Amino acid sequence: MILSPDRLERFARHIVLPEVGGAGQAALARAHVVLVGCGGIGSPALQYLAAAGVGRLTLVDDDVVDVSNLQRQTIFTPSDIGAPKAEAAAEWVRRFDLGLEVEAVVTRVGVENAARILSGASGVLDGCDNFATRLIVSDACVNSGIPLTSAAIGRFQGQIANFAGHRADQPCYRCFVGDAFDAQDCDTCAADGVLGAMVGMVGTFAAMHAIRVLLEGHAAFGNPGYGTLHLIDGLNPAMRTMRIAKDPSCTACGGH
Repeated sequence: MILSPDRLERFARHIVLPEVGGAGQAALARAHVVLVGCGGIGSPALQYLAAAGVGRLTLVDDDVVDVSNLQRQTIFTPSDIGAPKAEAAAEWVRRFDLGLEVEAVVTRVGVENAARILSGASGVLDGCDNFATRLIVSDACVNSGIPLTSAAIGRFQGQIANFAGHRADQPCYRCFVGDAFDAQDCDTCAADGVLGAMVGMVGTFAAMHAIRVLLEGHAAFGNPGYGTLHLIDGLNPAMRTMRIAKDPSCTACGGH
């Protein structure tokens, strides 16, 4: 892909990085990311995926903007209250960069539609707020051979990891959490509270991690670190990592 002069100028600060370069920027322009959840994590992640020049974005969310979202979901304004989040997020992308292709999918990801929604993706970034959907997305990524960036937050702790469970030597998200979390119930920001800046930290870290996936094989920065979980403690603050092992008996990726 040849970048036009205006695109070269827009992404000049990327291109001069030896770890990204012109080849890396062209890879980002060709990439297609499916973002599951346009809320607290998805909002800042979307801003930096779009700013990085990811050429095609599919935004999936079945919720509408509420006034309580504005404390942390930075792409929305009071005029968006009541609007579907996916559509409002897509409008933000169109205002930000006309050179990007964006699609809003106002629905919840389920077993029956996950493969269709994720079809053709270079990578998936999941920032949704329940384990059942996360596991459905992870299983669909394994079955479709798509890398997954998973990001979650609980009060002052963030978790971010890249998964490639479709590869024989790599774990999937289900290897990490097991089968016990297929239920819909889980802790929520409404019940537990969340600091807006903490969500922003996790969301932007997730965007960085997704970019690593998209640049794999195209640039030196493309080292996804599959199966390494990054734990962010926003209260102290601190960060540590842990390695997730592939579960040979995993119901999703054990046969891969």
